[in-house]
Amino acid sequence: MWSNGRVWTCHRIWVLDPGISSPPPRPPQLSSASRESSLRRIVLLTATATLALASVCAPAQDSLPDIGSSAGQLLTPHQQEQYGAMMLAQLRHYDYVLEDPLVDSWLDSLGSRLAANSDSPRQPFTFFMLRQREINAFATLGGYVAVNAGLVLAAEREDEVAAVMSHEIAHVSQEHVLRGVERAQRDQLPILLAMLGAVVLAQSAGGNSSDDAAQAAIVSGLGLMQQRQINYTRSNEHEADRLGIQTLSRSHYDTDAMAEFFVTMQTRSRANGAGAYDTPDYLRTHPVTTTRISEAKSRSEQLQRSGGGFTAAPIATDNPLLPGGLTISSDVLARGGTGEFELARERLRVLSADSPRAALREYEQLARSGKLDEAQRYGRAVARLRANEIAAAIDDLAALLEDRPGDLWIELGLAEAQARGSQRDAADERFASLLARAPNNRAVALTYAQVLSERNTTEAGKHAQAVLRPLLARSSDDPAFQRIYARASEVAGEPVRAGEAYAEAAFLGGRAEQALIQLNTLKKRPEVDYYARARIEARIAQITPVVLELHRQGIYDEVLDRR
Repeated sequence: MWSNGRVWTCHRIWVLDPGISSPPPRPPQLSSASRESSLRRIVLLTATATLALASVCAPAQDSLPDIGSSAGQLLTPHQQEQYGAMMLAQLRHYDYVLEDPLVDSWLDSLGSRLAANSDSPRQPFTFFMLRQREINAFATLGGYVAVNAGLVLAAEREDEVAAVMSHEIAHVSQEHVLRGVERAQRDQLPILLAMLGAVVLAQSAGGNSSDDAAQAAIVSGLGLMQQRQINYTRSNEHEADRLGIQTLSRSHYDTDAMAEFFVTMQTRSRANGAGAYDTPDYLRTHPVTTTRISEAKSRSEQLQRSGGGFTAAPIATDNPLLPGGLTISSDVLARGGTGEFELARERLRVLSADSPRAALREYEQLARSGKLDEAQRYGRAVARLRANEIAAAIDDLAALLEDRPGDLWIELGLAEAQARGSQRDAADERFASLLARAPNNRAVALTYAQVLSERNTTEAGKHAQAVLRPLLARSSDDPAFQRIYARASEVAGEPVRAGEAYAEAAFLGGRAEQALIQLNTLKKRPEVDYYARARIEARIAQITPVVLELHRQGIYDEVLDRR
């Protein structure tokens, strides 16, 4: 784990492979009593997942298996993927995951490029963004890699984010995470018991601060459990740094970026909470030391001297599709980054802020210290759009598009702003142009379908379905798609399709019991034909054992009325 802050993880036990995992809508505001119940439920969910994992890791024996030199004997790749998926499901359930199609696309492009150039290019990875502004990133079983919004905001350039992600990818490829699970089995339960006691004490304290104290106890306990689970040894860290720098080099990123970001983290940690992105010193599993910075610089220099690092000289290409002896400027390779980092960082500034108004205040502060650059102007326009300052957002985005013609992020923002304003025809024309230019682009399709569904007419709903249909086959594990497709089908007058998609969104959001109830209700509708009934009954058969096991563990959906 790369950590300058807290790790937020919760786990829910699954009996069968859920197949998919995804986020629910933002949870409702809870009363003090409800929040206490919810917090205790988090502890219980974590405890049951821990015990379940231990039973998976050590079946039919009282002692842990002797894994020898092969960590893969502890958990199969499929079990590792299940474990990672349940963690992501719970992070989504409690609204820690920041899901935005443009940010998702940028992060996945960056991560996929690095993974393809790692020591395990065939290892599947899932990259996702957390909305927390602490500087943090971590990897867990199954190739699930999380990056905090605060880490991206703290980075000066994409190479630094790539350095952190390369480090985490190395932890997965070298099975450091898997080996940590074996160590975690010996001490997770005492940690959970201590955490539960801390929650009870915090809640019994009373007063306005009791909920905050309980939340702090949860965070500390879960962070400690994660720290024990991924308590990398010094050799693990050195190995992850070394392989991470190699991955940077192969991906044509600046190999000096790792040492540079070490310095950034060290500087911010010394501030001891002086800024919005700084966090307390505890729970750091990866201490940044002068020695570690020096070693990272040394490795980078060695790569550059050997010709394997970032250099300013032209580089010969061995691409068989290009003429022999052709050289490519390193400037071109350096631009081999996604080209979207600055816009992604500013979009994250808005989406991770407490509110659009809070984001606008940040831009006001930035403007007082100097003129806003293009990316910051884009971020301010996104904040204005989300704050319902439609006219100002349209003006900002139109001006930016003149400076950066053809930029998909800016043009998509302008199309959305026009649709929410009084320029529907211009918006539809712009969306049609974007779809023609970037067919099957997830961000374009989801944004346009959502805009169409908001018009609440049958014609618009059917149009939204048509926009989404090309993505249908590859979106079974996409919660945002399921929610938007459900609404489009509802508006289009297709309640069965809508019901299936709504139930899938609930299941992906960690609401298995709600999904089961919705599907059982749906199959009784008279308009359900033979084929739809078969689909629904098959999904019920998959979800039922999950719900039964949750009940056996004493875990129920707190939203459902049980009178």
